[in-house]
Amino acid sequence: MLMVGLTGGIGSGKSAVSARLAALGAVVIDADRIAREVVAPGSEGLAEIVAAFSTRVLDADGALDRAALGAVVFGDESARRRLEAITHPRVRARTAELAAAAPADAVVVNDVPLLVEVGLAPTYHLVVVVQTAVTTRLARLTRDRGMDRAEAERRIAAQADDARRQAAADVLLPNDGTLAELHAAVDELWHHRLVPYERNLREQRAVRPDPAALTGPDPTWPQQYARLAARIRHAVAPADPRVDHIGSTAVAGLAAADVIDVQLTVTSLAEADGPLAERLAAAGFPRLPDECWDTPRPSGSDRWAKRLHGSADPGRPVNLHLRVAGSPGWRYALLMRDHLRADPDERAAYLQLKRELVDVAPDTATGGTLTDPWFDEEHLRAEEWAAQTGWRP
Repeated sequence: MLMVGLTGGIGSGKSAVSARLAALGAVVIDADRIAREVVAPGSEGLAEIVAAFSTRVLDADGALDRAALGAVVFGDESARRRLEAITHPRVRARTAELAAAAPADAVVVNDVPLLVEVGLAPTYHLVVVVQTAVTTRLARLTRDRGMDRAEAERRIAAQADDARRQAAADVLLPNDGTLAELHAAVDELWHHRLVPYERNLREQRAVRPDPAALTGPDPTWPQQYARLAARIRHAVAPADPRVDHIGSTAVAGLAAADVIDVQLTVTSLAEADGPLAERLAAAGFPRLPDECWDTPRPSGSDRWAKRLHGSADPGRPVNLHLRVAGSPGWRYALLMRDHLRADPDERAAYLQLKRELVDVAPDTATGGTLTDPWFDEEHLRAEEWAAQTGWRP
């Protein structure tokens, strides 16, 4: 099932997004609610907290006094870690239990305030961040929750800043406008990305990018790659294979089709055809069974075998190339990327070629690019550059 991580800073309006997604049909799992449940009176979690921090963290009724506990752990790293060791495993276990109980075709939204802070982003198929200006958040906290301004500022400062959340976000939902505007944005996300993503994931169907549409250069491509790579690494853990950003989106300043090319290094094609393929598909990267070859350099030599996966996410097309370490195709992908990064004249020539091919035959632009003689010439120039500079993959 599709697992979506939802987060946002305190006062951002994340709860309004969560409620709207639930109304649209999502199965929402509220981490804050679970965190309260696992330390409710009579629970093992509360008993462990009392054993660690004494009865001073209880109120007059024997329930957890969150303000008192917060005063104990705030600013005390060791105390905070003791608390997390008690609560986090219980929250994870209950979250997994609720997710397992959801229908197989569900869109499960895990509402986690500290998703970014605790490094959970790679565990989800998609991360949605509600982003709201700090001034707006301060106004909401003082008006709607009765906090004084100093306390509101302290709470905001204790969480990740906007830049860190944005780096983790596959989707940013601005929430500085009206509730109606927020609902419209959530509805758009639900109908045009989450629902089709869930269907593609369940059917192991990859989105095919438009090879003719050049865009960019987009300065966020490397950041988008980093999120994808983290998700891939999580999917194949505990193995720790090499993952590289390749292709045109890996070259700064180069316009390209808006598809992220990723190379996952494998030890053999048998490894690529084994359980690894299913693990990648479950993480949102289904196999493309009919595309198992690279065009060789020079043209006319034996084809270079590989395996290719795509992305089930309609909002982020991906080509995930599984190539054997040290193979010609593996080496060529890294060499061409690095040569284009190093040589502005080659970048300009490559961009001109791509534009000409799109203009002449947009429907076959990718095939034309792969077979154009310029690539054999570029291959020779890149090999000369590698020899002169001592380049190694």
